[in-house]
Amino acid sequence: MPTRLHKNRKKRGHVSAGHGRVGKHRKGGARGGRGMSGGMHHHRTLMDKWHPGYFGKVGMRHFNAGGDKNAKHTPSINIDKLWTLVSPETRQHYAERADREAPVLDVTRAGYFKVLGRGHLPRQPLIVKAKYFSKTAEKRIKAAGGVCVLTA
Repeated sequence: MPTRLHKNRKKRGHVSAGHGRVGKHRKGGARGGRGMSGGMHHHRTLMDKWHPGYFGKVGMRHFNAGGDKNAKHTPSINIDKLWTLVSPETRQHYAERADREAPVLDVTRAGYFKVLGRGHLPRQPLIVKAKYFSKTAEKRIKAAGGVCVLTA
């Protein structure tokens, strides 16, 4: 751009070129600091107006969260895998029974606490004992003629 078109053409040689002697005229950048700096100091009004609640604490910290891992330990199994916990001999025995006596399956003995509802059960009743059941698991076990028993 030619010099004649610059806005400060006539100010060359004058110490501050019309921008005052102390504060100085700077380009954009970090005039008040970068990002959220000064939020508790020189940008306090901006923070209070547009970002209320930005500073301070809310809620509880979970100190030593590793202490309750045992309480949250819930290994799970889906209903499509339930019959794999029944031995082949037992499976054959109940398949041949005409009176449709249902086998009792305690999934906690196999190391599972919760029964989830993925997959389908064969139309063969099954009494399932577990600590927890999902809603879909309970619905599908009952639809197959089985029973859900909660254990402690």
